[in-house]
Amino acid sequence: MFDFSVLKKYQKAGPRYTSYPTAIEFSENFSYDEYIKSLKDEAKNYSLYFHLPFCRSACYFCGCNVIYTSKEDKKTRYLDYIFRELDILKSILKPDKKVVQMHFGGGTPTFFNAKELDLLICKIKDVFSDFDDEAEISCEIDPRFFSEDQAKVLTSHGFNRISFGVQDFDEVVQKTIHRLQPYKMTQKAIELARAYGIKSINMDLIYGLPYQSLETFSKTLEKAITLDPDRLAIFNYAHLPWLKKNMRKFDESTLPDAATKLEILKHCESYLTQNGYAMIGMDHFAKPDDELFKALKNHSLHRNFQGYTTKGGAKLIGIGLTSIGEGADYYAQNYKDMELYEKAIDSGILPYQKGIKLSLDDLIRKDVIMSLMANYFVDIKDIENRYKISFVSYFKDSLKTLEELNEFYTIDDDYIKVNTTGILLIRNIAMCFDAYYAKTIGQKIFSKTI
Repeated sequence: MFDFSVLKKYQKAGPRYTSYPTAIEFSENFSYDEYIKSLKDEAKNYSLYFHLPFCRSACYFCGCNVIYTSKEDKKTRYLDYIFRELDILKSILKPDKKVVQMHFGGGTPTFFNAKELDLLICKIKDVFSDFDDEAEISCEIDPRFFSEDQAKVLTSHGFNRISFGVQDFDEVVQKTIHRLQPYKMTQKAIELARAYGIKSINMDLIYGLPYQSLETFSKTLEKAITLDPDRLAIFNYAHLPWLKKNMRKFDESTLPDAATKLEILKHCESYLTQNGYAMIGMDHFAKPDDELFKALKNHSLHRNFQGYTTKGGAKLIGIGLTSIGEGADYYAQNYKDMELYEKAIDSGILPYQKGIKLSLDDLIRKDVIMSLMANYFVDIKDIENRYKISFVSYFKDSLKTLEELNEFYTIDDDYIKVNTTGILLIRNIAMCFDAYYAKTIGQKIFSKTI
Protein backbone atom coordinates (compact mmCIF):
# COMPACT_ATOMS: atom_id res chain seq x y z
CA MET A 1 0.00 0.00 0.00
CA PHE A 2 1.29 3.44 -0.90
CA ASP A 3 1.33 6.30 1.61
CA PHE A 4 -0.83 8.86 -0.19
CA SER A 5 0.21 11.59 2.23
CA VAL A 6 3.57 11.89 0.47
CA LEU A 7 1.78 13.12 -2.66
CA LYS A 8 0.91 16.41 -0.95
CA LYS A 9 4.36 17.80 -1.65
CA TYR A 10 3.66 17.55 -5.40
CA GLN A 11 0.69 19.90 -5.25
CA LYS A 12 1.33 22.71 -7.71
CA ALA A 13 -0.51 24.64 -10.40
CA GLY A 14 -0.44 22.95 -13.77
CA PRO A 15 -2.37 22.32 -17.01
CA ARG A 16 -4.94 19.58 -17.50
CA TYR A 17 -3.57 19.09 -21.03
CA THR A 18 -6.73 18.96 -23.07
CA SER A 19 -4.31 20.41 -25.62
CA TYR A 20 -0.60 20.96 -26.08
CA PRO A 21 0.40 23.73 -26.32
CA THR A 22 -2.30 24.86 -23.89
CA ALA A 23 -4.87 27.51 -24.75
CA ILE A 24 -2.88 30.29 -23.06
CA GLU A 25 -0.45 30.06 -26.01
CA PHE A 26 -3.17 30.80 -28.56
CA SER A 27 -2.76 34.16 -30.31
CA GLU A 28 -3.77 36.15 -33.37
CA ASN A 29 -0.35 35.43 -34.85
CA PHE A 30 -2.04 32.40 -36.38
CA SER A 31 -4.05 34.41 -38.89
CA TYR A 32 -7.52 33.83 -40.26
CA ASP A 33 -6.13 33.02 -43.71
CA GLU A 34 -3.71 30.49 -42.23
CA TYR A 35 -6.57 28.93 -40.29
CA ILE A 36 -8.75 28.58 -43.38
CA LYS A 37 -5.86 27.02 -45.28
CA SER A 38 -5.30 24.55 -42.42
CA LEU A 39 -9.03 23.84 -42.20
CA LYS A 40 -9.02 22.88 -45.88
CA ASP A 41 -6.04 20.55 -45.47
CA GLU A 42 -6.65 16.86 -45.94
CA ALA A 43 -8.38 15.11 -43.06
CA LYS A 44 -9.34 11.50 -42.62
CA ASN A 45 -12.54 12.16 -40.65
CA TYR A 46 -14.34 14.94 -38.80
CA SER A 47 -15.17 15.35 -35.14
CA LEU A 48 -17.69 18.11 -34.39
CA TYR A 49 -18.06 20.10 -31.19
CA PHE A 50 -21.00 22.48 -30.70
CA HIS A 51 -20.96 24.95 -27.83
CA LEU A 52 -24.48 25.78 -26.62
CA PRO A 53 -23.62 28.35 -23.95
CA PHE A 54 -26.88 29.19 -22.17
CA CYS A 55 -27.83 28.36 -18.58
CA ARG A 56 -30.80 29.63 -16.61
CA SER A 57 -28.72 30.34 -13.49
CA ALA A 58 -25.14 30.15 -12.26
CA CYS A 59 -23.54 27.11 -10.66
CA TYR A 60 -20.83 28.69 -8.53
CA PHE A 61 -18.23 25.97 -9.20
CA CYS A 62 -18.50 26.26 -12.99
CA GLY A 63 -15.46 27.25 -15.03
CA CYS A 64 -17.16 26.98 -18.42
CA ASN A 65 -17.93 29.80 -20.84
CA VAL A 66 -21.59 30.36 -20.02
CA ILE A 67 -24.30 32.96 -20.65
CA TYR A 68 -27.06 33.15 -18.04
CA THR A 69 -30.50 33.94 -19.43
CA SER A 70 -34.15 32.98 -19.34
CA LYS A 71 -35.00 34.77 -22.59
CA GLU A 72 -36.17 32.61 -25.46
CA ASP A 73 -35.20 35.16 -28.11
CA LYS A 74 -31.51 34.82 -27.16
CA LYS A 75 -31.61 31.10 -27.93
CA THR A 76 -33.44 31.68 -31.23
CA ARG A 77 -30.92 34.34 -32.26
CA TYR A 78 -27.98 32.09 -31.36
CA LEU A 79 -29.34 29.19 -33.41
CA ASP A 80 -29.66 31.50 -36.39
CA TYR A 81 -25.97 32.39 -36.12
CA ILE A 82 -24.97 28.74 -35.65
CA PHE A 83 -26.85 27.91 -38.86
CA ARG A 84 -25.04 30.69 -40.71
CA GLU A 85 -21.69 29.52 -39.31
CA LEU A 86 -22.49 26.05 -40.63
CA ASP A 87 -23.26 27.49 -44.07
CA ILE A 88 -19.85 29.18 -44.15
CA LEU A 89 -18.18 25.93 -43.13
CA LYS A 90 -20.04 24.10 -45.87
CA SER A 91 -18.49 26.41 -48.46
CA ILE A 92 -14.98 25.71 -47.12
CA LEU A 93 -14.81 22.04 -46.13
CA LYS A 94 -14.69 18.96 -48.29
CA PRO A 95 -18.11 17.33 -48.04
CA ASP A 96 -16.97 13.75 -48.55
CA LYS A 97 -15.45 13.18 -45.09
CA LYS A 98 -17.18 11.05 -42.49
CA VAL A 99 -18.22 12.41 -39.11
CA VAL A 100 -17.00 9.93 -36.50
CA GLN A 101 -17.80 12.00 -33.40
CA MET A 102 -20.17 14.82 -32.44
CA HIS A 103 -20.64 16.42 -29.05
CA PHE A 104 -23.01 19.07 -27.69
CA GLY A 105 -21.47 20.93 -24.75
CA GLY A 106 -22.38 23.98 -22.76
CA GLY A 107 -23.82 25.69 -20.89
CA THR A 108 -26.85 23.49 -20.83
CA PRO A 109 -27.57 22.01 -24.29
CA THR A 110 -30.99 20.82 -23.15
CA PHE A 111 -31.88 24.39 -22.19
CA PHE A 112 -32.87 24.37 -25.88
CA ASN A 113 -36.27 22.72 -26.26
CA ALA A 114 -36.97 19.61 -28.33
CA LYS A 115 -38.02 21.55 -31.44
CA GLU A 116 -34.89 23.73 -31.32
CA LEU A 117 -32.64 20.70 -30.89
CA ASP A 118 -34.35 18.97 -33.81
CA LEU A 119 -33.84 22.00 -36.06
CA LEU A 120 -30.17 22.21 -35.08
CA ILE A 121 -29.43 18.54 -35.69
CA CYS A 122 -31.24 18.56 -39.04
CA LYS A 123 -29.16 21.56 -40.11
CA ILE A 124 -25.95 19.83 -39.01
CA LYS A 125 -26.82 16.74 -41.03
CA ASP A 126 -27.57 18.89 -44.06
CA VAL A 127 -24.02 20.26 -43.91
CA PHE A 128 -22.29 17.10 -42.69
CA SER A 129 -24.33 14.43 -44.42
CA ASP A 130 -22.05 11.43 -43.94
CA PHE A 131 -22.11 10.18 -40.34
CA ASP A 132 -20.19 6.97 -39.71
CA ASP A 133 -22.35 4.02 -38.62
CA GLU A 134 -20.19 3.75 -35.48
CA ALA A 135 -20.08 7.49 -34.79
CA GLU A 136 -20.03 8.58 -31.16
CA ILE A 137 -22.80 11.17 -30.81
CA SER A 138 -23.08 12.66 -27.35
CA CYS A 139 -24.67 15.43 -25.34
CA GLU A 140 -24.08 16.97 -21.91
CA ILE A 141 -27.31 17.13 -19.91
CA ASP A 142 -28.36 18.87 -16.74
CA PRO A 143 -30.96 16.52 -15.18
CA ARG A 144 -32.95 19.60 -14.13
CA PHE A 145 -33.59 20.32 -17.82
CA PHE A 146 -34.39 17.06 -19.58
CA SER A 147 -37.78 16.07 -20.99
CA GLU A 148 -39.19 13.07 -22.80
CA ASP A 149 -39.56 15.13 -25.97
CA GLN A 150 -35.87 16.00 -25.85
CA ALA A 151 -34.97 12.35 -25.30
CA LYS A 152 -37.04 11.40 -28.35
CA VAL A 153 -35.28 13.97 -30.54
CA LEU A 154 -31.79 13.00 -29.45
CA THR A 155 -32.27 9.27 -29.91
CA SER A 156 -34.11 9.68 -33.20
CA HIS A 157 -31.00 11.42 -34.52
CA GLY A 158 -28.63 8.72 -33.34
CA PHE A 159 -27.31 10.14 -30.08
CA ASN A 160 -25.81 7.21 -28.21
CA ARG A 161 -23.95 8.78 -25.27
CA ILE A 162 -25.29 11.06 -22.58
CA SER A 163 -23.29 12.79 -19.85
CA PHE A 164 -25.25 13.89 -16.80
CA GLY A 165 -23.89 16.64 -14.58
CA VAL A 166 -24.37 15.70 -10.91
CA GLN A 167 -21.31 16.99 -8.99
CA ASP A 168 -22.54 15.91 -5.52
CA PHE A 169 -25.71 14.51 -3.93
CA ASP A 170 -25.09 16.15 -0.53
CA GLU A 171 -27.74 18.81 0.15
CA VAL A 172 -25.36 21.16 2.02
CA VAL A 173 -22.89 21.05 -0.87
CA GLN A 174 -25.67 21.54 -3.41
CA LYS A 175 -26.98 24.62 -1.63
CA THR A 176 -23.50 26.10 -1.39
CA ILE A 177 -22.69 25.58 -5.07
CA HIS A 178 -26.15 26.92 -6.07
CA ARG A 179 -27.31 23.72 -7.75
CA LEU A 180 -30.19 21.96 -6.02
CA GLN A 181 -30.63 18.59 -7.72
CA PRO A 182 -32.20 15.81 -5.64
CA TYR A 183 -31.18 12.19 -6.19
CA LYS A 184 -34.67 11.32 -7.45
CA MET A 185 -34.40 13.96 -10.17
CA THR A 186 -31.14 12.50 -11.45
CA GLN A 187 -32.54 8.98 -11.20
CA LYS A 188 -35.57 9.95 -13.29
CA ALA A 189 -33.39 11.59 -15.96
CA ILE A 190 -31.16 8.52 -16.26
CA GLU A 191 -34.15 6.18 -16.42
CA LEU A 192 -35.59 8.34 -19.21
CA ALA A 193 -32.37 8.13 -21.20
CA ARG A 194 -32.24 4.35 -20.74
CA ALA A 195 -35.89 4.01 -21.75
CA TYR A 196 -35.11 5.70 -25.07
CA GLY A 197 -32.19 3.44 -25.83
CA ILE A 198 -29.13 5.43 -24.75
CA LYS A 199 -26.53 2.71 -24.33
CA SER A 200 -23.73 4.69 -22.68
CA ILE A 201 -24.35 7.00 -19.74
CA ASN A 202 -21.67 9.04 -18.02
CA MET A 203 -22.06 10.84 -14.71
CA ASP A 204 -19.93 13.84 -13.73
CA LEU A 205 -18.92 14.28 -10.09
CA ILE A 206 -16.57 16.87 -8.58
CA TYR A 207 -14.43 16.56 -5.47
CA GLY A 208 -12.87 19.57 -3.75
CA LEU A 209 -16.12 21.54 -3.41
CA PRO A 210 -17.10 23.43 -0.23
CA TYR A 211 -18.09 21.31 2.78
CA GLN A 212 -17.09 18.05 1.15
CA SER A 213 -15.37 15.45 3.28
CA LEU A 214 -14.37 11.84 2.75
CA GLU A 215 -17.53 10.79 4.58
CA THR A 216 -19.93 12.96 2.57
CA PHE A 217 -18.35 12.17 -0.79
CA SER A 218 -18.36 8.45 -0.01
CA LYS A 219 -22.15 8.67 0.37
CA THR A 220 -22.42 10.52 -2.95
CA LEU A 221 -20.36 7.80 -4.61
CA GLU A 222 -22.58 5.08 -3.14
CA LYS A 223 -25.69 6.82 -4.47
CA ALA A 224 -24.08 7.29 -7.88
CA ILE A 225 -23.36 3.57 -8.19
CA THR A 226 -27.03 2.69 -7.56
CA LEU A 227 -27.79 4.45 -10.87
CA ASP A 228 -25.39 2.11 -12.72
CA PRO A 229 -23.59 4.63 -14.99
CA ASP A 230 -21.35 3.14 -17.65
CA ARG A 231 -18.73 5.79 -17.00
CA LEU A 232 -17.92 8.19 -14.19
CA ALA A 233 -15.92 11.37 -14.57
CA ILE A 234 -14.69 12.49 -11.16
CA PHE A 235 -13.04 15.86 -11.55
CA ASN A 236 -10.81 17.75 -9.17
CA TYR A 237 -12.52 21.12 -8.64
CA ALA A 238 -10.46 23.88 -10.24
CA HIS A 239 -10.74 26.88 -7.92
CA LEU A 240 -9.95 29.91 -10.10
CA PRO A 241 -11.62 32.91 -8.44
CA TRP A 242 -9.30 35.33 -10.22
CA LEU A 243 -10.80 34.14 -13.52
CA LYS A 244 -14.37 33.19 -12.54
CA LYS A 245 -16.31 35.69 -10.41
CA ASN A 246 -18.91 33.10 -9.40
CA MET A 247 -16.20 31.16 -7.54
CA ARG A 248 -15.61 34.16 -5.27
CA LYS A 249 -18.90 33.34 -3.56
CA PHE A 250 -17.22 30.43 -1.77
CA ASP A 251 -15.76 30.79 1.69
CA GLU A 252 -12.34 29.32 0.95
CA SER A 253 -12.05 27.98 4.49
CA THR A 254 -14.81 25.48 3.61
CA LEU A 255 -12.84 23.97 0.72
CA PRO A 256 -11.27 20.58 1.58
CA ASP A 257 -7.48 20.64 1.84
CA ALA A 258 -5.08 18.64 -0.33
CA ALA A 259 -4.89 15.77 2.17
CA THR A 260 -8.68 15.41 2.23
CA LYS A 261 -8.89 15.53 -1.56
CA LEU A 262 -6.26 12.82 -1.83
CA GLU A 263 -8.21 10.66 0.60
CA ILE A 264 -11.34 11.18 -1.51
CA LEU A 265 -9.48 10.29 -4.70
CA LYS A 266 -7.92 7.25 -3.04
CA HIS A 267 -11.37 6.11 -1.90
CA CYS A 268 -12.86 6.65 -5.38
CA GLU A 269 -10.19 4.47 -6.97
CA SER A 270 -10.62 1.73 -4.35
CA TYR A 271 -14.41 1.80 -4.14
CA LEU A 272 -15.06 1.95 -7.87
CA THR A 273 -12.54 -0.79 -8.61
CA GLN A 274 -14.34 -3.00 -6.09
CA ASN A 275 -17.63 -2.20 -7.83
CA GLY A 276 -16.69 -3.14 -11.37
CA TYR A 277 -15.03 -0.01 -12.75
CA ALA A 278 -11.51 0.62 -14.00
CA MET A 279 -9.60 3.90 -13.83
CA ILE A 280 -9.23 5.60 -17.22
CA GLY A 281 -7.03 8.65 -17.47
CA MET A 282 -6.57 10.94 -14.50
CA ASP A 283 -10.25 11.44 -13.68
CA HIS A 284 -12.39 8.87 -15.50
CA PHE A 285 -13.69 5.43 -14.59
CA ALA A 286 -15.39 2.96 -16.90
CA LYS A 287 -16.71 -0.56 -16.87
CA PRO A 288 -14.22 -3.11 -18.27
CA ASP A 289 -16.35 -3.75 -21.36
CA ASP A 290 -16.35 -0.02 -22.23
CA GLU A 291 -14.39 0.98 -25.33
CA LEU A 292 -12.34 3.50 -23.29
CA PHE A 293 -11.00 0.71 -21.12
CA LYS A 294 -10.20 -1.44 -24.15
CA ALA A 295 -8.40 1.50 -25.80
CA LEU A 296 -6.33 2.11 -22.66
CA LYS A 297 -5.24 -1.53 -22.64
CA ASN A 298 -3.97 -1.39 -26.23
CA HIS A 299 -2.53 2.14 -25.89
CA SER A 300 -4.92 3.69 -28.43
CA LEU A 301 -6.73 6.12 -26.11
CA HIS A 302 -6.69 9.79 -27.13
CA ARG A 303 -7.34 13.07 -25.33
CA ASN A 304 -8.75 16.33 -26.69
CA PHE A 305 -11.04 19.16 -25.65
CA GLN A 306 -13.92 16.68 -25.41
CA GLY A 307 -11.98 14.57 -22.90
CA TYR A 308 -10.88 10.98 -23.44
CA THR A 309 -11.89 9.39 -26.72
CA THR A 310 -11.19 6.48 -29.03
CA LYS A 311 -11.71 8.69 -32.10
CA GLY A 312 -8.15 9.89 -32.54
CA GLY A 313 -6.92 11.31 -35.82
CA ALA A 314 -10.16 13.08 -36.73
CA LYS A 315 -10.12 16.81 -37.46
CA LEU A 316 -11.98 18.49 -34.61
CA ILE A 317 -14.13 21.41 -35.77
CA GLY A 318 -15.35 23.77 -33.06
CA ILE A 319 -18.65 25.47 -33.84
CA GLY A 320 -20.31 28.20 -31.82
CA LEU A 321 -19.17 30.76 -29.29
CA THR A 322 -15.70 30.01 -27.71
CA SER A 323 -15.43 26.60 -29.41
CA ILE A 324 -11.97 25.18 -30.08
CA GLY A 325 -10.98 23.14 -33.11
CA GLU A 326 -7.92 20.97 -33.62
CA GLY A 327 -6.12 19.76 -36.71
CA ALA A 328 -2.97 17.73 -37.18
CA ASP A 329 -0.76 20.80 -36.59
CA TYR A 330 -2.98 23.61 -35.31
CA TYR A 331 -5.56 24.73 -32.76
CA ALA A 332 -8.19 27.37 -33.48
CA GLN A 333 -10.67 29.11 -31.18
CA ASN A 334 -13.82 31.11 -31.92
CA TYR A 335 -14.61 34.44 -30.30
CA LYS A 336 -15.67 34.39 -26.64
CA ASP A 337 -17.54 37.67 -26.98
CA MET A 338 -21.02 37.29 -28.49
CA GLU A 339 -20.94 40.67 -30.25
CA LEU A 340 -17.65 39.85 -32.00
CA TYR A 341 -18.87 36.33 -32.78
CA GLU A 342 -21.97 37.71 -34.50
CA LYS A 343 -20.04 40.50 -36.27
CA ALA A 344 -17.73 37.98 -37.94
CA ILE A 345 -20.61 35.87 -39.22
CA ASP A 346 -22.44 39.00 -40.39
CA SER A 347 -19.31 39.70 -42.46
CA GLY A 348 -19.53 36.27 -44.06
CA ILE A 349 -16.48 34.79 -42.35
CA LEU A 350 -15.98 32.18 -39.63
CA PRO A 351 -15.92 33.62 -36.09
CA TYR A 352 -12.27 32.67 -35.61
CA GLN A 353 -10.37 34.73 -33.04
CA LYS A 354 -7.05 33.08 -32.25
CA GLY A 355 -5.08 29.86 -32.36
CA ILE A 356 -1.64 28.42 -32.89
CA LYS A 357 0.26 26.66 -35.66
CA LEU A 358 2.35 23.93 -34.07
CA SER A 359 6.10 23.88 -34.59
CA LEU A 360 8.00 20.61 -34.99
CA ASP A 361 9.01 20.84 -31.32
CA ASP A 362 5.34 21.34 -30.37
CA LEU A 363 4.34 18.26 -32.34
CA ILE A 364 7.01 16.08 -30.74
CA ARG A 365 6.15 17.22 -27.22
CA LYS A 366 2.42 16.97 -27.92
CA ASP A 367 2.83 13.31 -28.87
CA VAL A 368 4.73 12.57 -25.67
CA ILE A 369 2.43 14.54 -23.36
CA MET A 370 -0.80 13.23 -24.86
CA SER A 371 0.46 9.65 -24.75
CA LEU A 372 1.23 10.12 -21.06
CA MET A 373 -2.11 11.78 -20.32
CA ALA A 374 -4.18 9.20 -22.17
CA ASN A 375 -2.22 5.97 -21.84
CA TYR A 376 0.34 6.57 -19.03
CA PHE A 377 2.91 5.36 -21.49
CA VAL A 378 5.44 6.61 -24.06
CA ASP A 379 6.80 4.45 -26.86
CA ILE A 380 10.30 5.93 -27.05
CA LYS A 381 11.33 4.04 -30.20
CA ASP A 382 8.18 5.15 -32.01
CA ILE A 383 8.90 8.81 -31.18
CA GLU A 384 12.52 8.41 -32.30
CA ASN A 385 11.56 6.74 -35.59
CA ARG A 386 8.81 9.18 -36.51
CA TYR A 387 10.74 12.34 -35.71
CA LYS A 388 14.31 11.14 -36.39
CA ILE A 389 15.60 12.14 -32.96
CA SER A 390 17.46 10.60 -30.06
CA PHE A 391 14.87 10.67 -27.28
CA VAL A 392 17.45 10.89 -24.48
CA SER A 393 19.33 13.74 -26.16
CA TYR A 394 16.25 15.68 -27.25
CA PHE A 395 14.59 15.46 -23.85
CA LYS A 396 17.77 15.73 -21.76
CA ASP A 397 16.39 18.55 -19.58
CA SER A 398 12.91 17.02 -19.37
CA LEU A 399 14.26 13.66 -18.23
CA LYS A 400 16.38 15.35 -15.57
CA THR A 401 13.28 17.10 -14.20
CA LEU A 402 11.36 13.83 -14.42
CA GLU A 403 13.86 12.15 -12.09
CA GLU A 404 12.26 14.02 -9.18
CA LEU A 405 9.23 11.77 -9.74
CA ASN A 406 11.17 8.57 -10.29
CA GLU A 407 9.13 6.52 -7.81
CA PHE A 408 6.08 6.94 -10.04
CA TYR A 409 7.35 5.50 -13.34
CA THR A 410 9.85 3.16 -14.97
CA ILE A 411 12.00 3.95 -18.00
CA ASP A 412 14.22 1.91 -20.28
CA ASP A 413 15.44 2.20 -23.88
CA ASP A 414 11.99 1.45 -25.24
CA TYR A 415 9.31 2.82 -22.93
CA ILE A 416 8.28 5.19 -20.18
CA LYS A 417 5.57 3.49 -18.11
CA VAL A 418 3.72 5.31 -15.32
CA ASN A 419 2.78 3.15 -12.34
CA THR A 420 -0.59 3.02 -10.57
CA THR A 421 0.27 5.74 -8.06
CA GLY A 422 1.87 7.87 -10.76
CA ILE A 423 -1.48 8.09 -12.53
CA LEU A 424 -2.60 10.39 -9.72
CA LEU A 425 0.31 12.69 -10.61
CA ILE A 426 0.05 12.34 -14.37
CA ARG A 427 -0.25 16.11 -14.84
CA ASN A 428 2.99 16.61 -12.90
CA ILE A 429 4.73 13.98 -15.00
CA ALA A 430 3.49 15.49 -18.28
CA MET A 431 4.60 18.96 -17.15
CA CYS A 432 8.23 17.77 -17.28
CA PHE A 433 7.95 17.68 -21.09
CA ASP A 434 6.16 21.04 -21.45
CA ALA A 435 8.43 23.66 -23.01
CA TYR A 436 6.05 26.49 -22.06
CA TYR A 437 5.40 25.59 -18.43
CA ALA A 438 8.37 27.34 -16.81
CA LYS A 439 7.14 30.80 -17.80
CA THR A 440 3.79 30.22 -16.04
CA ILE A 441 5.30 29.44 -12.63
CA GLY A 442 4.09 31.94 -10.06
CA GLN A 443 1.24 33.17 -12.24
CA LYS A 444 -2.43 32.58 -11.49
CA ILE A 445 -3.30 30.58 -14.59
CA PHE A 446 -3.83 26.91 -13.80
CA SER A 447 -5.58 24.97 -11.04
CA LYS A 448 -3.67 22.78 -8.57
CA THR A 449 -2.76 19.26 -9.70
CA ILE A 450 -3.95 17.81 -6.37
